[in-house]
Amino acid sequence: MRIAQIAPLWERVPPPAYGGIELVVGLLTDELVRRGHEVTLFASGDSLTLAKLISVHPCALRLDATVKEYSIYEVLQLTSVYERAEEFDIIHSHMGHSPLAYTNLVKTPTVHTLHGTFSPDNEKIFKYAKRQPYISISHAQREPRLGLNYVDTIYNGIDVTSYKFFPEPIDEPYLAFLGRMSPEKGPHLAIEIAKKAGWRLKMGGKLDMVDVKFFEREIQPLIDGDQIQYLGEANHAEKNVLMGGAVATLFPITWREPFGLVMVESMASGTPVIGMRMGSTEEVIADGETGFLCNNTQDCVSAIDKVARLNRYACRRYVEDHFSVKQMTDGYEAVYKQILKEKLPQKNGYLRSTLVN
Repeated sequence: MRIAQIAPLWERVPPPAYGGIELVVGLLTDELVRRGHEVTLFASGDSLTLAKLISVHPCALRLDATVKEYSIYEVLQLTSVYERAEEFDIIHSHMGHSPLAYTNLVKTPTVHTLHGTFSPDNEKIFKYAKRQPYISISHAQREPRLGLNYVDTIYNGIDVTSYKFFPEPIDEPYLAFLGRMSPEKGPHLAIEIAKKAGWRLKMGGKLDMVDVKFFEREIQPLIDGDQIQYLGEANHAEKNVLMGGAVATLFPITWREPFGLVMVESMASGTPVIGMRMGSTEEVIADGETGFLCNNTQDCVSAIDKVARLNRYACRRYVEDHFSVKQMTDGYEAVYKQILKEKLPQKNGYLRSTLVN
């Protein structure tokens, strides 16, 4: 099968540190290549991939201070994709609403994995293009009122073997937090939980310019380098150690998280997750087995005392059984074949061999 994968240009594929979408795109793309598909990845020029790489910019846009209009490069990228549409059997977009204006201009079908949430503005174009095939990354992410043509829900997967397993916490007992330093990720609530419980908290995460004021007002004054520590943005190995060495990872989100890769990464490391019952957390955390679902910060504090009874090996197995690269890729392959069968007429009961290999 000839497949085009379109990734956001803001971050490299795979990302050197923070970047859930780019991590998923990188893992999916490489696994599709290993399975014998002819894959072209449209991403930043510094991306690392087994596929053929096509880019309109030599590096991740967030690393280039000379770039002032991100949307220009996005248009150039999508133009590059759809000018080549006939070269592909299917186009797979991870770009949200941006490709929707292009999809009906070509015969090659586009399937859209929605990694984000909806807004009053982007809902207008999603409603306009509601017949396009969409994939949700959790059931909680969906908005039934929009009437979108969802063809499946496929959970994000990780390469579990790339995460060192920690059979028990290391160092002096502590709680971990990993995520953007933004209100929706809840770092301020993680600090509140740690302080109420009297536990040390080690925090890692990216600080975007849009969140600087929030960080300076709500987070920075509480970082004392002792009970509350901020370690900055962490790469893969650092994330693994940060979460794997913890008694529990806190996931006190304040929004409808579409998926939350941090939860899966923590459990793969052997560490249970204490998360707010919101968004996708009920689909990712096995309550009472791989972590606890809570309704408020006091529930989170109470859950800390119950974490020790959970089996860290069970956390790892749970990820292997539900959130592996293999399962994710199996799901996407099935969707590609379904869309192509619906689009193309069959001859003698079979599709062209190039579409089903």
